[in-house]
Amino acid sequence: MGKLQLWFLVIAGISGALAQEDLYRKVFVFRNDPNEAYVVVKPEPEWPLQNFTVCLRSYTDLTRPYGLFSYATKAQYSEILLLKPKPGEYRLYVGGAYVTFRVPENRMEWEHVCASWESATGIVEFWVNGKPLPRKGLQKGYSIGAEAVIILGQEQDSFGGGFDFYNSFMGEMTDVYMWEHGLSPGKMRAAYQSLTLPPCALGWRNLLYEIKGDVVVKPRLRD
Repeated sequence: MGKLQLWFLVIAGISGALAQEDLYRKVFVFRNDPNEAYVVVKPEPEWPLQNFTVCLRSYTDLTRPYGLFSYATKAQYSEILLLKPKPGEYRLYVGGAYVTFRVPENRMEWEHVCASWESATGIVEFWVNGKPLPRKGLQKGYSIGAEAVIILGQEQDSFGGGFDFYNSFMGEMTDVYMWEHGLSPGKMRAAYQSLTLPPCALGWRNLLYEIKGDVVVKPRLRD
């Protein structure tokens, strides 16, 4: 077991238990609005990241801001943050800075997003439901810290906490993945279509996680 795995087992909490399972065709249901609930997932990287891809699928009727994926270190709470500030808009943060992507709003439909970033060029790719948006630049030359806490459903304003509950997620979330590299266009589309994917640092089919608060695992009802 590496240093980061040991670090995670310490911060994951004495009060709860980690679960690991294949969550195929299952979802996390965040049941209340607003809420104090979140899911901690085990990070894998043991060294600073120069590239990453994060993908997930969400289903909600919220119109206020909410955090989906928050990767925080002690040095920077918004190392990686996927936030939806309002309908039709996403923000991707890297190292505390962000770019905004405007997207078609699909009310009462599942929305699949993939965000990738590479340090060498600063290029950010953002894909919505299998289609790429115009690429943007962010934090060229930056390095993302490794000793991280990854939380689903909240935005961390301190290391592992500091939540604003009015930025909490309510709804359903599934198909959460993270890679330590960019994905090809074909693999971005495969992620949207739930096809075979390359090995990843964090994956829905073998997710190690801990639920905090009012979140339940349920079968997925619709595509």
